[in-house]
Amino acid sequence: MPLHILLILVIGGLAGLALALHLLGLTGAPALSRDTARLAWARAYPDDPARAVMVTQDGRVARIETQDSRGLVWQMGADTCARRLTGTEEAHARGERVTLRLNDYAAPGIRLQLTPQEQSDWADWMATI
Repeated sequence: MPLHILLILVIGGLAGLALALHLLGLTGAPALSRDTARLAWARAYPDDPARAVMVTQDGRVARIETQDSRGLVWQMGADTCARRLTGTEEAHARGERVTLRLNDYAAPGIRLQLTPQEQSDWADWMATI
């Protein structure tokens, strides 16, 4: 078989597989629940258990409150990421989208899709950090 035909078949097959997985809904990350957010926080900070967990309506980000600190858990691909908030974070709202700038070079910012009620709750929560 000529190489150019083989390349077309391989590339077409991989593209078809990716399209089929996407159409079947197998490419999206599952929404966070309180339990999965609590487990993600415990994986990252086992010595600081979560006392309160508040998940956004879209299930992409969770606010965590512990005895000693506050933090966030969010989806990053098929996994989660957890970070403590240090008090130097800033939030910028533009419509329903809020961008949090973190004081962390490994995770410099997070984009949130919040309802108007969630925006006011998050603004109050961020002001107390």
